Amino acid sequence: MDDRAGHGGPRVPEQRSPDSREDSGALRFDVLGPVRARRGEEQLNTGSPQQRALLAALLLREGRTATAAELIDALWGEESPSQALAAVRTYASRLRKALDAGVLVSESGGYAVRGLREGALDLAVAQELAADAEKAKASGDLGRAREALNRALGLWDGEALAGVPGPYAEAQRVRLEEWRLGLLESRLDMDLEQGCHTEAVSELTALTAAYPLRERLRELLMLALYRSGRQAEALAVYADTRRLLADELGVEPRAGLRELQRRVLQADPELAAPSAPVAEPAAARARPAQLPATVPDFTGRAAFVRELGEVLASAEGRVMAVSALAGIGGVGKTTLAVHVAHQARPAFPDGQLYVDLQGAGARAVEPETVLGSFLRALGTADSAIPDSLDERAALYRTVLDGRRVLVLLDNARDAAQVRPLLPGMEGCAALVTSRIRMVDLEGAHLVDLDVMAPDEALALFTRVVGEERVASERKAALDVVAACGFLPLAIRIAASRLAARRTWTVSVLAAKLADERRRLDELQAGDLAVKATFELGYGQLEPAQARAFRLLGLADGPDISLAAAAAALDLPAEDTEDLLESLVDTSLLESAAPGRYRFHDLVRLYARACAERDEQPSSERGEALSRLLDFYLASAAAVYALERPGERVLDHFESTRYEGLAFTGQQAALDWLFAEAANLLSCARQSAATGMLRRAADLLMAAVDLGESGANSYQFTQAATAVSESARAAGDNLAESRARTMLTHVHSLSGRFAESEAEARRALELGLLAQDPVACGQAPNQRGIIALYESRHTDAEEHLTQALAAFRADQNKPGEAAALCNLSRVHLATGRTASAVELAQQGIALYQEADSGLALRLANGKYALGLALTGAGQVDRAHSVLTEALETFRENRQQFWHGMTLFRLAEVELADRRPAQAAALAEQALAVLHGIGGEWRRANILTVLGRGLAAVGMPGRAQACWADALAVFEDLGSPEAAEVRTLLEPSAVA
Repeated sequence: MDDRAGHGGPRVPEQRSPDSREDSGALRFDVLGPVRARRGEEQLNTGSPQQRALLAALLLREGRTATAAELIDALWGEESPSQALAAVRTYASRLRKALDAGVLVSESGGYAVRGLREGALDLAVAQELAADAEKAKASGDLGRAREALNRALGLWDGEALAGVPGPYAEAQRVRLEEWRLGLLESRLDMDLEQGCHTEAVSELTALTAAYPLRERLRELLMLALYRSGRQAEALAVYADTRRLLADELGVEPRAGLRELQRRVLQADPELAAPSAPVAEPAAARARPAQLPATVPDFTGRAAFVRELGEVLASAEGRVMAVSALAGIGGVGKTTLAVHVAHQARPAFPDGQLYVDLQGAGARAVEPETVLGSFLRALGTADSAIPDSLDERAALYRTVLDGRRVLVLLDNARDAAQVRPLLPGMEGCAALVTSRIRMVDLEGAHLVDLDVMAPDEALALFTRVVGEERVASERKAALDVVAACGFLPLAIRIAASRLAARRTWTVSVLAAKLADERRRLDELQAGDLAVKATFELGYGQLEPAQARAFRLLGLADGPDISLAAAAAALDLPAEDTEDLLESLVDTSLLESAAPGRYRFHDLVRLYARACAERDEQPSSERGEALSRLLDFYLASAAAVYALERPGERVLDHFESTRYEGLAFTGQQAALDWLFAEAANLLSCARQSAATGMLRRAADLLMAAVDLGESGANSYQFTQAATAVSESARAAGDNLAESRARTMLTHVHSLSGRFAESEAEARRALELGLLAQDPVACGQAPNQRGIIALYESRHTDAEEHLTQALAAFRADQNKPGEAAALCNLSRVHLATGRTASAVELAQQGIALYQEADSGLALRLANGKYALGLALTGAGQVDRAHSVLTEALETFRENRQQFWHGMTLFRLAEVELADRRPAQAAALAEQALAVLHGIGGEWRRANILTVLGRGLAAVGMPGRAQACWADALAVFEDLGSPEAAEVRTLLEPSAVA
């Protein structure tokens, strides 16, 4: 049969735009799957398989007439029945009745499909999308090209022309499948060009198993593995491919695959760097605009503005420029840097990043925290942000590659804090401000910023206050700027105060600054000049404003929300907002975002000094921090209660006198928890240091989700360590036991089992001394889990039995359920599969009895049941319950459990003899757990991945996975090493 639609997807003839596939009454046809006809949402009866074959043949003719002879040949080939012509006419007649009038027409002894609306055939839509993708790719818009290809591929619903008989349909199935694979390869190629290699490995693993002889897929898999840091596996893919091609076809790999192997062996640097990597699909590429607002009355500094502008301009298309502005506090480093950055924005169209590094304060911001924030701003999902500083810095540079972004690093402590935050990419630039001169910052363009010249200082003062008021009191104005030590920040604060008070004259302000009791001595000495300048603003505050300024400065967090500030001040939210906005007007406070506020770190130090000096009674300082802790604890406890309803842990928390937030739902609660992560953990550390140990430990327990987050686990560990050490120094056994319980948890999740066991042992000892039901239940439960991981099954059963008794004594049903589920895993590991299933079911029943809304903990129970069912050979049930658990973990942002459940599903697929699916799920687990979970878990996943790969004919890559896993197990002294050694024996992959 003549088929001029053989090159790609056919186009429907006589398409009548503007109607589309979304027209509720339009006639639509599908061939990329079962052959179907629909009118709106109604599926039409297209008859027998042969009748559908006739419809498909006509649809693929692009509106051209097919003769009866051609249709007979298409449906039956050379073995057509004697009544074939009559059958064709019958099929056509029935189809004509089922379809709209005028769609199937008779012409010249044949038939044709005519007059379809635009988008009426799914294949035509797919071809349009593929053409759009080609155009977008040619123009360099890979994000749009990928989106179009994904939409095209999404139109397939299984095998094309599924269930349609006849030689024509069979030939078209082959052609359409080849076209689909070509589109898929194009999209995967663009995935790798944009740096999505980790995500692509899983898909490519499954595809190479399904299409083992397709070399382009093998080539893409090699490249994805190499860029994921898995060189040995990449080379193993080539070895597997060469062996397979020799065995099956008697040929060598094609030249492209051989060249790629050579480049991998040589670690070709061009191979390692994708052309335009991004952390998220480029269709939604983030363009951060984080620069603070520039001051409208910026004055002076012309030489510096010109110099810095030229340095930044040189970054476009060249190596990154670094300009480090140094100078004393209040000299105007930030103001100048922000002004220059705004002027340079056109040269950096991909965005601008900003952070206050708080280098002059007691707690400078850690580089890994900043990198986490920057990566999110650049479009990286939380789940993709690794834990360590080095990995975050590497991902940051990858995300910036190919972009032109300006980074403003304000108030840096030293060069060591700055180095991981530098873009290091062509076309990007960084501006750094610091109180020190960074001579050890390699390649930096250093600018030493001094105080303003007298004429510049007077010009700045005049622009803020107004020419009319200054002109008549020029000498007084000179006295003001001189008293301010010509420091821009001091001048701006003084001028702003005067501008806000129309009844004052410049002489009044000059007289105030001349008061030696408040100003003259302090204005003479270095950094004290900044403090003196702040004193001017502080001295003009109303009592309520001054109190707010002092008390809010006590908090350690990077910023503070309106609700938290209201708690610290013990005021209604409306009154608090009025006070904070008035402080913003005085420049003593910054508005970080609507409803959020922050201090410049020097202003914060001054505010604390004022609190030490002025707050009466002095106990109010501690009370303010106590109220803030109450607010964070009560709010975090509300999140915990939504996540884990029925959990008795909350009943044992220290009572709070200040209420927290009430959340409308679980999503809002989680949003708040993760948004406030830095403040919560800072509050826990600060509270422990100021003696509020038990509530600090409780706050960590309430915010345990942060410990399981890849983006926050490091800071959580630091906070838990600080609380533990403070509690030990104070002899508070209860607080120390709870803090150590949290350390046990985060160490275990990170695979640090020795540290976890040591913390758990000490937590239990202290919990027993303090008679704390929380630690007495959770610590042995954690010890049991650790012993299970280390194959100490007798110890594990003993610890979990102890935990079970403690939870029952506390009437903690969810805790009891958790211990039963963990005991289930011990029984499973020791061959007692029937009792393992029974114990897991008992745990699930207790979760359901405790609270029907206990979705997250119920998912943990289903996870344990899924493992037991897998061991019992009930793979269908195991797959079902693990899939249910997976959805819950994903919805609740439980990245660790999300990844581990994917791993367990991979084990189920192996047990069900579906190795290709197992390998794909194992790859997904590796991607989700990237940076969290620890090396031991990664090695377990690699072991399962290797089993799947070996079973689908990739022995070389399987051995590479097992070799990697063996190195981890041997380093850790894990018993799993023996199993992997067995797998690496030649007979295992023969």
